[in-house]
Amino acid sequence: MTPQDLFEYKNSWMPGHRAQIDMDSHEAAKNWCRRNLERHQWSFRRHTRPDDSHTVYFESEDKKKEFVDYYNTTINSKFDTESYQW
Repeated sequence: MTPQDLFEYKNSWMPGHRAQIDMDSHEAAKNWCRRNLERHQWSFRRHTRPDDSHTVYFESEDKKKEFVDYYNTTINSKFDTESYQW
């Protein structure tokens, strides 16, 4: 995919399925996404909430659930990724 194709494809499914993450664990979260997903299946935005937490966007609900399970067991079990009301 060209960068333009990638941009257009992501815009077709955004905002998709979202998971909020702690601002200190963004590198670990992005590394998981890079290892387990194709680039067109996820997106990341920094400081999306007043507490400076970040948001990871997923094309599919299944991939979001895989990520949240990994995040809650391995990266940061104390941060509630599901508590935010969209």
